Amino acid sequence: MSFDTSTLYLFATMVAGMLGAMLIFFGKQENVPALKWWGTAYLLGAASVAIWTVGGARLGEPLTLALNAVGFIACGMVWNAARVFLGRKPNLPGLVFGAIAWVGVSVGLPWLDPAMRLTAGAAIVAIYAALTASELWSERRRSMQKRWPTIAVPVMHGCVLMLPILLGDLLRPHDETFYSSIWVTAFSIELVLYAIGTVFVIFMLVSDRAVTVHKTAASIDPLSGMFNRRGFAEACARVIEREANAGRPVTVMIFDIDHFKGINDRFGHPAGDEILKLFATVVVNNLRISDLSGRIGGEEFAALLPCALEEGVLVAERVREAFEASGIVCEEGPVDTTVSIGVAGGPAGTELEVLLAAADTALYQAKRSGRNRVEAAEELPLSLEHWRRKTAGLPAPARAQAAAT
Repeated sequence: MSFDTSTLYLFATMVAGMLGAMLIFFGKQENVPALKWWGTAYLLGAASVAIWTVGGARLGEPLTLALNAVGFIACGMVWNAARVFLGRKPNLPGLVFGAIAWVGVSVGLPWLDPAMRLTAGAAIVAIYAALTASELWSERRRSMQKRWPTIAVPVMHGCVLMLPILLGDLLRPHDETFYSSIWVTAFSIELVLYAIGTVFVIFMLVSDRAVTVHKTAASIDPLSGMFNRRGFAEACARVIEREANAGRPVTVMIFDIDHFKGINDRFGHPAGDEILKLFATVVVNNLRISDLSGRIGGEEFAALLPCALEEGVLVAERVREAFEASGIVCEEGPVDTTVSIGVAGGPAGTELEVLLAAADTALYQAKRSGRNRVEAAEELPLSLEHWRRKTAGLPAPARAQAAAT
């Protein structure tokens, strides 16, 4: 069975053109600049290949050279689209470097035979594919293991592009039928697969980004910018598990702004919102980067610290003093900025619910004792049922170590 190479190329350009228009449309709809870059790259590449395929030798050397240069700029745009999508600035010199290199080789080395020129062009495209893969690989910390096609597709494209051409040069360097050989046919088919595969990768990345944004929005309190109750609980579960595996204790504290209802009644809800934002800033500024904090209720906040109870009490006292010293004055008069804090600590593996319950009891003790104070839980929480269930399937030495902590 034989394939007409020109027909395959035209089919590839039609697919790329439709995909490019679709990417630009969705880029405008969703306001994603990277999609516009990708779409424009597809349209440029499709247009240059289509004109070259239809025109052939009638185009002349200068126009053919320009069309090839446009195709290399399209490859550079694909690389830059990956940069833009990942929040980096476009690399404009790199965008046109491939086109300039191709023109330089074609004009400066006119004695090169067509096969060598084809190899040089394939090398430029393969380099852009490698750069695109490297941009995505640099983001492996963002759960890239689950998105391996984002790296595999451009890497495979570079390999499929270079391998047949290099083999053709080595095995049949003087074969005049090279352009109609199985290598070029395979390359034209690969162009279609690459165009479709890249769009699949693009939409997978965009979908993953959208899911991350929505998940983050569902875990963040919009007023304070801190975790909400759900986000705080999920983040704390991971930290507690990590600290439990290392045999280290954790401490939880609950903050309740004193007389907050009175602040709302006297100064209005806008002033109350400003107090909440002020307190959130105070908490964040007085905690370490490894500590977690969140707004778990109206005027209630919480924090988890990977440390012993004694150290947690010192941190709570620092927060209380900082908030008291940050009193603000409105037209109606001074605003009380004090907070009551309950602190509870537990050994490795203590559940968050147990720690919060103990800290809540200490908080009410601080309220009953006059407010604007820190109280530590008198009794350590004893429920380690979750940790015992988790370690039940471990070997005896591991269970002994977990029990000793």
